[in-house]
Amino acid sequence: MKIYQSHPWPSTVEEATTIQETLRNQVIITDQLDEPIQYVAGVDMGFLEDGKMCRAAVAVLSFPDLKVVETSLAYRPTSFPYIPGFLSFREIPAILDALEKIQTIPNIILCDGQGTAHPRRFGIACHLGIIIDIPTIGVAKSWLIGNHAELPESKGSWQPLIHKNETIGAVLRTRTGVKPLYISSGHRISLTTAIDYVLRCTPKYRLPETTRIADKLASDR
Repeated sequence: MKIYQSHPWPSTVEEATTIQETLRNQVIITDQLDEPIQYVAGVDMGFLEDGKMCRAAVAVLSFPDLKVVETSLAYRPTSFPYIPGFLSFREIPAILDALEKIQTIPNIILCDGQGTAHPRRFGIACHLGIIIDIPTIGVAKSWLIGNHAELPESKGSWQPLIHKNETIGAVLRTRTGVKPLYISSGHRISLTTAIDYVLRCTPKYRLPETTRIADKLASDR
């Protein structure tokens, strides 16, 4: 896979914040998909040696039948600490290594983390999407910011996630009676389209198949 854009990787929060503030203006939250959608992918990260080593995983699945087409793993020393809101600087370098190994280019990538549902509207899904110029979706397992109305228990129910009077994402129930996911646009995809594809990639479990398979690879489970 070709890496579309690069930048120096920071060593401080101040440098990382500057990069987020600069690149967030490039984020596109309207649909610019290369259709038909034939392949979707998930990216995830595991850590070894008490967090000193990253293990990035990519799983490419056919769409809509969600069969595994290709996977890759990449290892890299961890170069940025774990700080909420700056996940991309810890994880993306190794994810890019794993993406460069794949031959099947996905039409959409589902990221284990936030997109625009982020204090500076530039979570890991936005950051990755800008670098590789592929539509990305933030699929986070936990809340970072924002508020929402009460969510019905049935699968497919969702509520807008609001922060400072702005819709930054959605809280989505992907399985009846199970904890929701936090969905947001990453790059080149609208929120409603992102919700649609997350649901279509989640036929059975709480997590999309893309994320579930990448998580197993990254965690070596």
